[in-house]
Amino acid sequence: MKVKVIPVLEDNYMYLVIEEHTREAVAVDVAVPKRLLEIVGREGVSLTTVLTTHHHWDHARGNAELARLRPGLAVLGADERICALTRRLVHGEELQFGAIHVRCLLTPGHTSGHMSYFLWEEDCPDPPAVFSGDALSVGGCGLRLESTAQQMYQSLVETLGTLPPETKVFCGHEHTLGNLEFAQKVEPGNDHVRAKLSWAKKRDEDDMPTVPSTLGEELLYNPFLRVAEEPVCKFTGKAAPAEVLEALCRERASFERAAEPLQPQARALLALQWGLSTPQQK
Repeated sequence: MKVKVIPVLEDNYMYLVIEEHTREAVAVDVAVPKRLLEIVGREGVSLTTVLTTHHHWDHARGNAELARLRPGLAVLGADERICALTRRLVHGEELQFGAIHVRCLLTPGHTSGHMSYFLWEEDCPDPPAVFSGDALSVGGCGLRLESTAQQMYQSLVETLGTLPPETKVFCGHEHTLGNLEFAQKVEPGNDHVRAKLSWAKKRDEDDMPTVPSTLGEELLYNPFLRVAEEPVCKFTGKAAPAEVLEALCRERASFERAAEPLQPQARALLALQWGLSTPQQK
């Protein structure tokens, strides 16, 4: 299994997963189809399937154009809002592409229909991989927009957090620096956060991706996977894991807005998206 990391748009990642024996390829989160097809051609592979993590435009907007250019392409995901969807997947469903196995993991939180994809090969020394979209990112997670804190806790800690620690984490965005700066605020005494942040700054200076990480690493420095740890609970002032997570989400939103001051109109829109305000009744 070979994974091509493809930076697109401002800070998104698309991925091309290649089964090296059959030369079949699967794409994840197609935002810029022509860029993807350039790499498909260069690699000399046959693209058969698109796996989409969620319906947001920066992860799914390329599906329709790609399907037009490649008739018969399968576009799979768990949300009917996904553009050009050909079949809706369910939690726990398994797919296979040559020697590559795929387990579909419903991970609501960022959106209600968010699906992550766990890939592995039998009898292979290479570690498995998870394509986590905006559910789990390096050092953080996506904004909770459509689901409850309890659902998001289950997605992060019980579903993704229990995968094998050697699992490579391929996320949807390059948000690592901001995530780790927030993680350092949550756990200023965490040496793993400090070391990863230093590494990420060097990668940023060299204009290099910070993906993939591994799940084992994330458990050491990602506060959204560490909601049962005493320093994280102390930071939030909460004890129940879902309440800790909800408090972290609020603090992360405030931290991001403080780091990047917004115009009042944009600030009000983001506050609404983050669930910090509600629209006025007319």
